[in-house]
Amino acid sequence: MGEDADTRKINHSFLRDHSYVTEADIISTVEFNHTGELLATGDKGGRVVIFQREPESKNEPHSQGEYNVYSTFQSHEPEFDYLKSLEIEEKINKIKWLPQQNAAHSLLSTNDKTIKLWKVTERDKRPEGYNLKDEEGKLKDLSTVTSLQVPVLKPMDLMVEVSPRRIFANGHTYHINSISVNSDCETYMSADDLRINLWHLAITDRSFNIVDIKPANMEDLTEVITASEFHPHHCNLFVYSSSKGSLRLCDMRASALCDKHSKLFEEPEDPSNRSFFSEIISSVSDVKFSHSGRFMLTRDYLTVKVWDLNMETKPIETYQVHDYLRSKLCSLYENDCIFDKFECAWNGSDSVIMTGAYNNFFRMFDRNTKRDVTLEASRESSKPRAILKPRRVCVGGKRRKDDISVDSLDFTKKILHTAWHPAENIIAIAATNNLYIFQDKVNSEMH
Repeated sequence: MGEDADTRKINHSFLRDHSYVTEADIISTVEFNHTGELLATGDKGGRVVIFQREPESKNEPHSQGEYNVYSTFQSHEPEFDYLKSLEIEEKINKIKWLPQQNAAHSLLSTNDKTIKLWKVTERDKRPEGYNLKDEEGKLKDLSTVTSLQVPVLKPMDLMVEVSPRRIFANGHTYHINSISVNSDCETYMSADDLRINLWHLAITDRSFNIVDIKPANMEDLTEVITASEFHPHHCNLFVYSSSKGSLRLCDMRASALCDKHSKLFEEPEDPSNRSFFSEIISSVSDVKFSHSGRFMLTRDYLTVKVWDLNMETKPIETYQVHDYLRSKLCSLYENDCIFDKFECAWNGSDSVIMTGAYNNFFRMFDRNTKRDVTLEASRESSKPRAILKPRRVCVGGKRRKDDISVDSLDFTKKILHTAWHPAENIIAIAATNNLYIFQDKVNSEMH
């Protein structure tokens, strides 16, 4: 990665595009399934769009990697809580795929209050030749049935059916910020600002509260839960992050209520950097275990950090995402951008990490070479098989050609949601209401 990144061909296709932006079309979550063949997006209008990767054909070797719309469905509708006189938005906060166990695919989607389990199935055959029903499915007059026939399956156009299997409601008083499926494939957890609940995928009417940080007096509240995730291999371990910048690793074998964490990961604050904004920018907006399970990746407002599970005192790596914004925190506070929640992602081999920034920029950091690159998801570079050029932001002084000044960054264009294919160098970037898929065709590793 770095200045020579433009010599590499990073192909991408441009999947959702509207010249005008309506609030409902803004993408609010992006998630690959476990094989990477399917990609789901959720938006503020409560819709889920599933894309499927095209198989490679001998005639068109470049067509592989292209994702086309597979299915679209309305997951959540706006609701009204009459007891609290509150509107509940239909916006999809998170989508999580379940490991595939048969021909069907399953995913969980959640808005602020209700989690739903969806089943995605394909039908390309239909039964014909019923004995007691006619072609339209109506019951025949039994007196006309004089002989028996064997029903047969006839080919038909492929139909993708999405059906709701379960609805997990009434588990949360506050807004759900994350859901995570356990490696036991039987349970999952959901977290809101103050509590984390454990659910069984087959049971909808009850959940177990495993973390509760709500104080007896709400005036004593000093921090909230911002994200949580199960360990990828150990079904008893999970982590949750807080608005104070700390991570708590919990072990469900220790006690039913995990209020006492097993490990606390926290970096002591440098007193020389202390400012009015310190607490806000140290809030962790996302936490992700590495595929190996050895590391954790966290994103706060200005940095991404890699933590080793065996070292609680400080992160082993810290990468500056957009340090040039440090002098702009006052105006970012005034326009509320300082509260934006950016996500982060690992590549399949845990060697490169990715996160979003403003001006439709996204950043990649190579953990081995320590090189990094800034790329832009833009309409100008959205032609198939175009090459992405690295972008640079300059803070005063001399400007090189193609550099962009920190004062001309567009803070309304932000890459909050990103996802990385579990095995290949394919990434999905949500830029407001547009979804970009970028693919590195040349190198097996993004570097």
